[in-house]
Amino acid sequence: MDWLEKFPNIDDDVLRELKKAIDEGFRAFTRAYGDAIESFFDPLQYFLIQSERFMTNTPWPIIMLLIGAIAWFASRNWKIVASALVTLALIGLFDMWDDTMKTISMIFVCTVMSIVVGIPIGVAMSRSDRLQRAINPILDVMQTMPSFVYLIPVVMLLGIGKVPGLIAVVIYAIPPIIRLTNLGIRLVDRDVLEAADAFGSSPWQRLKNVQLPLALPTIMAGINQTIMMALAMVVIASMIGVQGLGQPVLKAIANQYFTLGMFNGLAIVGIAIIFDRVSQAYGLRLQKHRQVIHG
Repeated sequence: MDWLEKFPNIDDDVLRELKKAIDEGFRAFTRAYGDAIESFFDPLQYFLIQSERFMTNTPWPIIMLLIGAIAWFASRNWKIVASALVTLALIGLFDMWDDTMKTISMIFVCTVMSIVVGIPIGVAMSRSDRLQRAINPILDVMQTMPSFVYLIPVVMLLGIGKVPGLIAVVIYAIPPIIRLTNLGIRLVDRDVLEAADAFGSSPWQRLKNVQLPLALPTIMAGINQTIMMALAMVVIASMIGVQGLGQPVLKAIANQYFTLGMFNGLAIVGIAIIFDRVSQAYGLRLQKHRQVIHG
């Protein structure tokens, strides 16, 4: 009856050899293709460095005016603009401005990457049930995998630095925009699509002029969730060299500096609230615009 007491498992030697073979295979792949993969991401590194330079070298009044203008354009709400500016002013007063600008530039690049990669995948999923069935399990794994695990293959391939951290953040944050792009396009009213077909629209015209504009509020909700997940990953990505507010938090954890961790954590919360309120307000404006058109 021993088999009832202990769950049957693979022999320890066999399991050890299997793990060893997988690890050696990945190391061999890294040695063979690591340099080529690293050079492939050089444009991304350039984009990230230029974005970070702009945010850190531009005088703070210009940055605040720029963020205030973006918040006003997106929300048309003075309360949201005022709260964003007050939050940034407090961050500056507590000497966290440079780290905050680095974090904002990282989130900006991650969001752009997620949009560029995620929306086409979501569009492709919306056009094929078979592709949706194939990609959904991958997205499930990406959303449930512990965030620390993403760092292992990325570091083995690309080492320590900004680009590996950026890629890890994008992998962690991209599923919502893919899912909600797919959902938004699938929810477009069939009568509207039939009307577009009746006017002789090609598939590309129907997608560009009908489906994407009508799905935009849902897509914006996906972008909002992607930004929130990217911010949640910032502290973990700081372990592999991503600069910004995550590094002081990591230092505070290692050295038990309560106030350092609390202040920088609150700065991350402040940025998250700004991004969340502005993107939600923009999505709401798009929703109202669509209701007016249909009304």
